[in-house]
Amino acid sequence: MTAAPRARVQRRPVHGVLLLDKPLGFSSNQALQKAKWLLRAEKAGHTGTLDPLATGVLPLCFGAATKFSQLHLDADKTYETVVRLGVRTSTADAEGEVVQTRPVTCTVGQVVEVLDRFTGPIEQVPPMHSALKKDGKALYEYAREGETVERAPRRVTIHDLELLDMQLQGDAPSLRLRVRCSKGTYIRTLGEDMGEALGCGGHLTMLRRVQTGPFSTEQCLTVEALEAMSEAERLQRLLPVQSLLADHTGVTLDADNAGRFLSGMRRRGAWPDAPHVAVYGPPADSTRPGAVLLGSAHTQAGELIPGRLLSPTEIQQILEPAT
Repeated sequence: MTAAPRARVQRRPVHGVLLLDKPLGFSSNQALQKAKWLLRAEKAGHTGTLDPLATGVLPLCFGAATKFSQLHLDADKTYETVVRLGVRTSTADAEGEVVQTRPVTCTVGQVVEVLDRFTGPIEQVPPMHSALKKDGKALYEYAREGETVERAPRRVTIHDLELLDMQLQGDAPSLRLRVRCSKGTYIRTLGEDMGEALGCGGHLTMLRRVQTGPFSTEQCLTVEALEAMSEAERLQRLLPVQSLLADHTGVTLDADNAGRFLSGMRRRGAWPDAPHVAVYGPPADSTRPGAVLLGSAHTQAGELIPGRLLSPTEIQQILEPAT
């Protein structure tokens, strides 16, 4: 008896941002593909990966929003994490094999000193179990083959390192931390390096991203909640594309200049210099009030210089979403 063929999902244009609370054990791509399937979206991407062992804020971009996903790769992030002291693993997290155990003899004063030492600009050597590439090959691929390759240190910034809880005695001594950091920071490496600085080693047993740019866990949906919704409810939970440009300077053009800007032409005006500008056109008509997002730009010497632009088709689909 042959199995019945699976029904083909009818894809449709979907534009916007979905804030997902990524579950434990899912890769970022698995979470993206699940949401894409539930929304029947044609085009989707995420704004930087979270490890399968990490949970928390994962902004998913659909349609025109994918043009601006790079902006949130560069955004500051905030994490909550638990560093188990006294045990070092091959991956610097709970997935790896234990490679060393040491007694934990540090004092509260030493912990405070190490927190201070790791706040501000620091250098990190990227972990071998990471997606960073060397000679076109991800570091984790070398690691799976038992190979360690030379990695250059990278400069990152720890804006704030807050001690939420501390247990230096007992069977599982640990630190619970909140870390606000720049892009490219490896929290696994931070935990491991702090453990080394305390003389006992350490690894992460929990990692949760609680904020990326302006987006926090309070705004996020779980996969279970998304599954339980109707299609209409899922679409209602999408943030507009311009939510990715919330920190940009806004410029609104009239209809004539909007059309020229959309064709890639620079416009002249009395604008101060600004590196990040969100450009809007006039309302489509009286039944749909509100400026219409055209794209991003920067202003220099009185010129509005186009960056990433929405296509006329994308704008029309946003104004008249498919059902």
